[in-house]
Amino acid sequence: MKYVDEFRDPVKAKALLKEITQITDRLAEKLKRPVYIMEVCGGHTHSIFRYGIENMLPNSIELIHGPGCPVCVLPMGRVDDCVAIAEQDNVIFTTFGDAIRVPGSKKSLLQAKADGADVRMVYSPLDSLSIAKKNPDKEVVFFGLGFETTMPSTAFTVLKAEEQGIKNFSLFCNHITIIPTIKAVLDSPDLQLDGFLGPGHVSMVIGNQPYNFIAEHYNRPVVVAGFEPLDILQSLWMVLKQLDAGEARIENQYNRIVPEYGNKPALEAIGKVFELREFFEWRGLGSIDHSGVQLKSEYAAYDAEKKFVVPAVTIADPTSCQCGEVLKGAIKPWQCKVFGNACTPETPLGSLMVSSEGACAAYYQYGGDRIDAVQIEEDTAQVESL
Repeated sequence: MKYVDEFRDPVKAKALLKEITQITDRLAEKLKRPVYIMEVCGGHTHSIFRYGIENMLPNSIELIHGPGCPVCVLPMGRVDDCVAIAEQDNVIFTTFGDAIRVPGSKKSLLQAKADGADVRMVYSPLDSLSIAKKNPDKEVVFFGLGFETTMPSTAFTVLKAEEQGIKNFSLFCNHITIIPTIKAVLDSPDLQLDGFLGPGHVSMVIGNQPYNFIAEHYNRPVVVAGFEPLDILQSLWMVLKQLDAGEARIENQYNRIVPEYGNKPALEAIGKVFELREFFEWRGLGSIDHSGVQLKSEYAAYDAEKKFVVPAVTIADPTSCQCGEVLKGAIKPWQCKVFGNACTPETPLGSLMVSSEGACAAYYQYGGDRIDAVQIEEDTAQVESL
């Protein structure tokens, strides 16, 4: 099939893996440790496990699964705010499907729905606007979340609501920005990184230029990557080639989709509707300056945080859940003490087990052989030490 099989060619994959192994073995010998590369995007994490890429790679390279899943970094307090809005009289609360099961401190939106709240899943914010048109006697709230990937569609919907004079539509805005997040990761003292696979979907909107600071100020290479197996392998090879040559540049492997300077109409819509928040709370990462957006004052009539009273309280994650350490790459999902027993996709304790792009969910679904092998190795070592 054109444009699919070309990116899943086993012969090309083997050739890339051979070169990756040669370069990483050489680098690991020089560094006296594995080469650490972070894939920022949750979509990459999902692809890496779906296609078994991590199992193909040599031990001289280690992939760190970054915070690029917007559902996964949603703090528990913001979920509580969603539930508080949804449970108010005369409200229809609309959300994307993967957010409906994210646990709050008391319940998820799915549990609120089971308790009688009118919570509906939608495929786009325009679906929410259609619901508002059909239900003029109800307040319809859209749960806006995601990086710059989903910001434009939300911005265009707010502009459409204003144009059509729809007053019973509002946005509970939880959109977040990628650049401050990467900076926070780079500034983390307990995390060692050699390079990045840049997010493909976000870059489709913002382009490649915003990543320049990573190469210029942190001396780390970034390769914006696609999502097919050969995309990821080629991008890893490109990062490794830079490291081997002692270079740090921004490269675009996903140039069939990602424009150098981004999508102008999308960026204009974002700039017209949104402004940066002073700070935003991230699950597992804490408060990050200028890492979220809010509606500008001109669009206050569509701001659910101004229409409704919400708790707006910071809630700590359960002590047994180690989502924060996984998000920062400090531990692997299977090293969390509740992974696979108390915390599963059916009964998630943490947000990383909810979305298919979450590292824990990806490991749970696709990482069985690797997890079992590591567990056997650990159990054997424990027995031998007795």
